[in-house]
Amino acid sequence: MDSTVIKLLPSSVINKIAAGEVIERPASVVKELVENAVDAGGQRVDVSIEQGGAELIRVADDGCGIAPDDLPLAVTNHATSKIQTADDLFRVGTMGFRGEALASIAEVSRFTLRSRTADATAGAELVVSGGQAEPVAPAGCPVGTTVEVRNLFFNTPVRQKFLRTPQTEIGHATEAFLRVALAHPGRRFSLSHNGRVIHDLPPTDDWRSRIAVLFGQEIADTLIEVASEQDGVRLSGYVANPTVSRANNRLQYLLLNGRAIRDRSLQHALGEAYRGLLLTGRYPVCFLRLDLPPDQVDVNVHPTKLEVRFQDGGRLYSQLLSTLRTKFLSTDLKPVERSSEPTEDEAAATCASELVDWARSQLPGQGLTQLPGQGLTQRRLDDPHSGPPPVAPAPSPGEPLTLRRFTPAAEAEARGQAWRPAPAGAAADHDDAASTTAEAAPQHAATAIQLHNRYLIVATDEGMEVIDQHALHERILYEQIRTKVLAGAVERQKLLVPEPVDLSPAEAAAALENQSLLAELGVDIEPFGGDTVLVSAYPAMLAKLPPAEVLRDLVEQLVGGGKAPDRRDTLDELLHMMSCKAAVKYGDPLTPHEISALLAQRGLTENHHHCPHGRPTALVFTCEELDKRFKRI
Repeated sequence: MDSTVIKLLPSSVINKIAAGEVIERPASVVKELVENAVDAGGQRVDVSIEQGGAELIRVADDGCGIAPDDLPLAVTNHATSKIQTADDLFRVGTMGFRGEALASIAEVSRFTLRSRTADATAGAELVVSGGQAEPVAPAGCPVGTTVEVRNLFFNTPVRQKFLRTPQTEIGHATEAFLRVALAHPGRRFSLSHNGRVIHDLPPTDDWRSRIAVLFGQEIADTLIEVASEQDGVRLSGYVANPTVSRANNRLQYLLLNGRAIRDRSLQHALGEAYRGLLLTGRYPVCFLRLDLPPDQVDVNVHPTKLEVRFQDGGRLYSQLLSTLRTKFLSTDLKPVERSSEPTEDEAAATCASELVDWARSQLPGQGLTQLPGQGLTQRRLDDPHSGPPPVAPAPSPGEPLTLRRFTPAAEAEARGQAWRPAPAGAAADHDDAASTTAEAAPQHAATAIQLHNRYLIVATDEGMEVIDQHALHERILYEQIRTKVLAGAVERQKLLVPEPVDLSPAEAAAALENQSLLAELGVDIEPFGGDTVLVSAYPAMLAKLPPAEVLRDLVEQLVGGGKAPDRRDTLDELLHMMSCKAAVKYGDPLTPHEISALLAQRGLTENHHHCPHGRPTALVFTCEELDKRFKRI
């Protein structure tokens, strides 16, 4: 074949090229078909998916429908009813306009299109298999349009090979669905997967109620309403109280004229508005709508239409930033205090909590005495004794309450027993070795002091060593947990009443897809319907943290990379997070016993010089260097 000869590509090849840009995965099909249903004026849009969309995607609406003579044009590339001239590209008022989606979908699937207009007595059907269309045939159907997409990518095996599990694909498809459903609260939307209803959203005039259904009442209750209008540009919607944030920006929804978009400039303005209100690495939650004349924005930037160009992006940046800052200055952003008089729901929850606490105390082997005003003492993994920990005495009035961590010596002292270290030659596993206390500490451990509840200062033969208490404890716990995970012996705390946790569609999909991986870490979950999962057990070392927080942090690690990571790398990242959560914190006061135990365990780790994230655990200052600093040499 002569490669220098220029030829016009067949329409089938053109459509496959377009499908490579427009149809990335089943979620892309859901997005395009639901947007078409909205453009057709459908007040009810029903989406049915099977096997994550690889087997079937069906979208039905009650919109205006398509005339029988127009059905072949509907699946022809660059055929559309939404624009007529080039000038229309600069004032697009519909969700779609390129005329590529249906042709691209029909090229890589077994495609069926049924439609009926309001003035027709019967409908019509068009079947296309891999781009090969059959003649239009009469069909019985209600007013509106129904599109069925079966065996997606059946004739493009390379693309089919890259599809993920059904659970992952339905997570992405649900995300695409809710973006459109969020932007159009006045219409009814439903989504089902394998016959199970995931979302059934009735029409509503209250946007906050649509947000609550999709993302949970907990987030909806923290939302702050914002609104402004400048030079014909209207900004409205909700932003979350700074007390609610996420480790990524996935809960930042920007809707432009009813279309979900991504814009780095506006997201930067959002971050600037929250500057000083959020910790580093946390992202605000927002649901914002921008309404501006179509001729002030170019949506013809990318086939997916998620990216746009504004005629005056600087003005929008300033409007968003000033609107949020003005609102924050006039709003009390402190956490809302609960009423002293509990509601009926709160009273019921308290009663249930007391019942669970009582049931725990009746379990065999617990043997914990709960004194008035004291909670159950939880044990960390760095305490190897399996017996119940002693109850710490209540602090005297005015005495600061410190975080108590029992070392073997301190625990024996609290029990009124004598404690002796294990014989030097005794065989022990890693846990027993980790329990060695001050006997195995460095030679100068007795001179160790804590500085500002952050660093440990230790005298050495060479000079002085400054230890980061959190980084060192994190390394110790990381190696202990890793050993336990590899041995399948992670201590877990069973919940008598499993706790439901609401996640985003992508997060729920990632959690359920990695159910076995989470079980290795001590977190047992199961689906509960929709995007909610039940936590029935979680690591005992994280007992002081709410199960929902533990699961969300783990899931954020799973979805943070945006790609399928190696299982070993994923497990390692999760272990890093768990050890960081369980370690003593920057600012925690430590007792002399705790300092000695921490230093004693340092020598038992493989790499105590750095924490799991790569930060150094200690800095050494030699006598010679100190002498130079003090001008002695």
